[in-house]
Amino acid sequence: MEEIGPVEYMIVAFPGNQFTGEIAPALGKLIESNTIRVIDLAFVSKDADGSVAAFELSDIDEEIRRGLDALGLEATGLLGEEDLMDAAADLEPGSSAAMLLWEDVWAAELATALRGAGGELVVIGRIPHDVVTEAREALLAAANTTQEG
Repeated sequence: MEEIGPVEYMIVAFPGNQFTGEIAPALGKLIESNTIRVIDLAFVSKDADGSVAAFELSDIDEEIRRGLDALGLEATGLLGEEDLMDAAADLEPGSSAAMLLWEDVWAAELATALRGAGGELVVIGRIPHDVVTEAREALLAAANTTQEG
């Protein structure tokens, strides 16, 4: 059986339904470099009246769809209706969200080695971008103050 790397997901909200195709080239670079493998991609929206609709690649704006189709993405159905409705619950009215499920291809070999060595994953997490940016800025400001003093 082929080893699979860690699988992650994200839900990205687009207030005002301002989803554009700008994401496709960045996603394409990750796919082409064999960093990730997209497993599923789906979309959900919430109208101004709170009505929720789930849709797939074939249902989105043609220009955006062409950019994503060029990546060879196909909906696999792993992100089911329940997942989409859960994501929609947190959306503001008049917003949409993209749900992406991917394999971290880059980590498959490391994951195999860790398991082979008897390792067990205890914690994994993400540090929000704003927290990292603020910490870096504080370190740079402190370093500049030290150099000036």
